[in-house]
Amino acid sequence: MEIVACDIGGTHARFAIASVEYGHVVALGEPVTLATADFAGLPTAWEAFAARLGRPLPRHAGIAVAAPIDSDVLKMTNSPWIIRPALIAERLGLESFALVNDFGAIGHAVAQLGDDAFVHICGPTDVPADGVTTIVGPGTGLGVAQLLRRAGHAHVIETEGGHIDFAPLDSIEDGILAALRRQYRRVSIERLVSGPGLAAIYAALAAIEGRAVLQREDRELWQAALAGDEALLNSTLDRFCRILGAVAGDLALAHGANAVVLAGGIGLRLADRLATSGFAERFAAKGRYEARMAALPVRLITHPQPGLFGAAAAFANGVSG
Repeated sequence: MEIVACDIGGTHARFAIASVEYGHVVALGEPVTLATADFAGLPTAWEAFAARLGRPLPRHAGIAVAAPIDSDVLKMTNSPWIIRPALIAERLGLESFALVNDFGAIGHAVAQLGDDAFVHICGPTDVPADGVTTIVGPGTGLGVAQLLRRAGHAHVIETEGGHIDFAPLDSIEDGILAALRRQYRRVSIERLVSGPGLAAIYAALAAIEGRAVLQREDRELWQAALAGDEALLNSTLDRFCRILGAVAGDLALAHGANAVVLAGGIGLRLADRLATSGFAERFAAKGRYEARMAALPVRLITHPQPGLFGAAAAFANGVSG
C-alpha cells in the first residue's frame, strides 16, 4: 500500500512516497524538501509535492508535525503555518491518515528500523528485545520520547521531557546556570542541549574566563566548533556533549529504560566527538546506580530521514488521525 509520508518542521516540510505492508514500512521513496516560508500552509505545499511527483498522490498519509498534537489547532513554533487536524482529510483529499508529533515519529522509526540504521556510542552492544528505550534528540529544541517494547508490540509515548530543569554537576556548570539565570527565571535542559544551546554555553564559558566572543549565527558557530580550530569552542563542544550525556542518563533513569537512542541532526554531527568528550562518563555518573547505567546500550540513529520513515511507520502501526 502506498502512502504519503510528511514531516513538517518550522523551517522545512519534507514529503516522500512510502510503501507499507503488514504493519511495517517496506520502502521510502526519494524525499522532497520544501521551505515552509514559501507556502501559505500544508495544502499548498501538498499540491507542490504532487506537482513535483507528476501524478496524483495516494489517499493515505502519515504526518509528523513539530508541535503538540493534543489540541484542535496546531501552531508551529517557528512557522506561521496553522494546522487543524479535523480538516486534514478534507483539505488533502485523504481517506485515512496518522498524525503524530515530530519526535513521536522518531520513536516509531526507532521501533521499526533495523540494526544497520544505528551506530554504537557506549555501553554494551547488545540491545534488549523488550523494555523501555529512552529517545533523546537535540535539534532546534530537545525532543524526548519513550518506546516500550513488550511481547512483539511497540508503543511510542511522546513527552515534553526537554523542558525539565537543568542540574549542574560541577562549578563550571554552576557558572553556566548562573549566566543563564540572568536571562531566564527558569533554565530547562533545552536551553543548553539544543542547537541554540551551544551559543549559550560558549557565551557563559567566555564570561567565566573574561574573554570577549565574536557574535556568530548558530549555524556558523556549530561549523566552527566542529572544525576544532578554536580552543574555547573545543571546550564548549566537549561541555555540550557532557551535559547531553548527563541529561540522557537522567532521562533513562527516570524512564526505567534499558536502552537509549540519540537522534536528531546534531547527534549525527557529534557522532565522532561523543566517544572522546566525556559523554559516557557523565551518562553513567548516577551515584549508587552507576553500574546499572554503564550496562545500558546507547546508540545513535543514522537513518537520513527518520522523521519521514517514522511518520510512515506510525501509519503502518495504526496510529489514528
